[in-house]
Amino acid sequence: MPAPGSGPAPTPDAPSPDVPHDARAVAAHYTAARVHERLLLTGHSHQAWPDVAREGQLAAFDDAVELVDEKWDRALAQAARVQQGWARWLGDDGSGVVTLADSTHTLLVRLLSALDLAGRPRVVTTDGEFHSARRQLDRLAETGVEVVRVPAGPVATLAERVAAQVDGRTALVLVSKVLFGTGAVVPHLAATAAAARHHGAVLVVDTYHALGALDWSLAEDDLLDAWAVGGGYKYLQHGEGSCFLRRPAGSRLRPVVTGWFAEFADLAATPAGQVGYGDGPERFAGSTYDPTSHYRAARVLDFFDVQGFTPAWLRAVSRHQVGRLANGVAALDVEEERLVLEVPDPDARAGFLALRTPHAAALQTALRERGVLTDHRGEVLRLGPAPYLRDDQLDAAVGHLAEALRTL
Repeated sequence: MPAPGSGPAPTPDAPSPDVPHDARAVAAHYTAARVHERLLLTGHSHQAWPDVAREGQLAAFDDAVELVDEKWDRALAQAARVQQGWARWLGDDGSGVVTLADSTHTLLVRLLSALDLAGRPRVVTTDGEFHSARRQLDRLAETGVEVVRVPAGPVATLAERVAAQVDGRTALVLVSKVLFGTGAVVPHLAATAAAARHHGAVLVVDTYHALGALDWSLAEDDLLDAWAVGGGYKYLQHGEGSCFLRRPAGSRLRPVVTGWFAEFADLAATPAGQVGYGDGPERFAGSTYDPTSHYRAARVLDFFDVQGFTPAWLRAVSRHQVGRLANGVAALDVEEERLVLEVPDPDARAGFLALRTPHAAALQTALRERGVLTDHRGEVLRLGPAPYLRDDQLDAAVGHLAEALRTL
């Protein structure tokens, strides 16, 4: 199967990761999910929960029934652990403040409500952003805000092309470090950051498909004064409800969409009729929430630390696994019009393999019927491995793909 455009197929990845990886030993910590006997290639969407996640679920229950309304000291301690974890995964140097919420959409709405869209009625983004942002910005455009969508391809120049669209009327710039549809890594975000900084626009980087898939930090793209959103639903195995907004510590923005937790620390001291905001994580906080996700995420963060699942280790394992899938698919010798490797360069793709095909939906269905779980976005079939999968499981999945292709 040739790469998109023309030229030879990419050079095969090394046959093993650069760091020790015993998939069977990893799988032993995921017994409830039965990862050793299932072909779960949805690692880019929802990785299996490790067994310790159950401990977090039960601990949240136990604290709630034992302590009732006095559970919040323990719940907030879990939240603090998760905030500290996100700062580490971002490589934050202490110049950022992390607010937690149940979804990135919730946090994006709060941020949008803090912007001066009347005085600066322009948003610059790409046409490759996830639906949470895409739909919300579509609706915002209906109100009269100018939303400029820069074509995501070619990704090699995306950051510079976004930067060229930023001007003095721009309130917000929203880009991803990794494109959710193709897994392509967006390089040179420092150029976008420089343009946003020059024009006084807020830059938000979606890190959802970067954290846990790349060995990367904000500093590498000169983003320490930028905002970031992301979550642990995918590569970091937190499950639902563990998302964050990271803002520069010096920001004084006041969201219009705001909950009473935003003034929780000074609630009694806030005069009636005034809207107070804390300076820490609470500034963009909401209100009473279900803390179960934070109990679970805290356990998984600790588990990753104990197991040595560092960004570098996860990246090495991911490169090997995605590379093995890519090499297996390339060996099928499928006609290019039926199946195209979207991002052939191993350095340019993140945590999953994207295969462009007009049969993406049919192939996903056919694979599911064969016991291989995948997903698709439009005409892109996405195959996402995870560290608990063995090489023979990846090879078996490619074999099922070959069978599915023969039935089309």
